[in-house]
Amino acid sequence: MARESRSKVKDVTPSTALSMIRKGALLVDVRETREIDRKAFDVTDPNFMSVPMSRFQSRLHEIPSNRKVIIACHSGSRSGTASKMLAGQGHKNVHNMQNGLIRWEREGLPVRKKPSQSPLAWLKKMFIKQP
Repeated sequence: MARESRSKVKDVTPSTALSMIRKGALLVDVRETREIDRKAFDVTDPNFMSVPMSRFQSRLHEIPSNRKVIIACHSGSRSGTASKMLAGQGHKNVHNMQNGLIRWEREGLPVRKKPSQSPLAWLKKMFIKQP
């Protein structure tokens, strides 16, 4: 079964994935919520879904089987595993994003980042009263 499900998963580059997303494919990010809060793929909501790997098995049924699905993570490792699981459940259009967010960023594709805070900002909050 593993060999059969692997053949159903196609690896795609982030640039190809973005093109597919713009044409209606669904990007499923399997990173944990805290990772997404820090840095996220900047794609429109109808084409984005967060299903953390820690809950992926129990939420497989939420991923539509009638759409092209691109699974992504930080480096491509977790998404490879998740892609195989999804294909093993009968999904026909499963794609694994090669090298995940790392390569997405390297290719200059859109990313949303949490605003960085000065290392001393938390100290200021503790000791300086705000008006």
